[in-house]
Amino acid sequence: ATVCRAVRNVTVALKRLLYPSVVFPGHRPTRFIKEGCHKIAGVIGCTDGNHIPIIAPSVNEGDYVNRKSFHSINVQIICDAANIITNVEAKWPGSVHDSQIFRECTLSTKFGHGEFTGYLLGDRGYPCLPYLLTPYPDPEPGPQQRYNLANCRTRARIEMTIGMLKARFQCLQRLRVTPERACDIIVACVILHNIATIRGEHCPSEPNISSDPNHEHPDPPTDIQDGRAVRDTICHNHFF
Repeated sequence: ATVCRAVRNVTVALKRLLYPSVVFPGHRPTRFIKEGCHKIAGVIGCTDGNHIPIIAPSVNEGDYVNRKSFHSINVQIICDAANIITNVEAKWPGSVHDSQIFRECTLSTKFGHGEFTGYLLGDRGYPCLPYLLTPYPDPEPGPQQRYNLANCRTRARIEMTIGMLKARFQCLQRLRVTPERACDIIVACVILHNIATIRGEHCPSEPNISSDPNHEHPDPPTDIQDGRAVRDTICHNHFF
């Protein structure tokens, strides 16, 4: 019980550091962030969702069962090219789709209002939007294939970042607490990850940057026409 109270107190204290520690698009000027993601011009971050397993909660248990039939929190993470997490949404049950989490987050609203100059990269779990670029579902040979390759290589950074986060904090393999406390612990781990990354601390083990097998997208959302137009323009201007 004493250990549980200590963990809780430290977690709550760390949460107070969220806004100075997790800043979008980052602590550095936007120009340097874009240079780090140079494979696709104008990119200021990569986003992905990741399921953090939890024990079955006593309330609304069914909401936390994901497509792989285990209980989880679906966490949206955005990072820059330096593996620093610049945004985290840790409050959604595992049954909620990545696209819904992004659509309802504050950052999406800010992008829609034009508060940021640049793009996010996402996988096919997201719709293609004017500010969120996804791969072509059926790329034609040439520029579209080259764009998809650049998109995939740049998005590898978010997979590596999530791998580093889980390597540093083994508790994220399965949290044995209530969903509310699980979300607090996830945020605390993100803050500590950023502190460790900025300080140049060594990651305990080599992160696995392959795609999360528990995070497939069998039913990708429909792309938005304006988003497709932006993607086509970038493809034409930079990959011909």
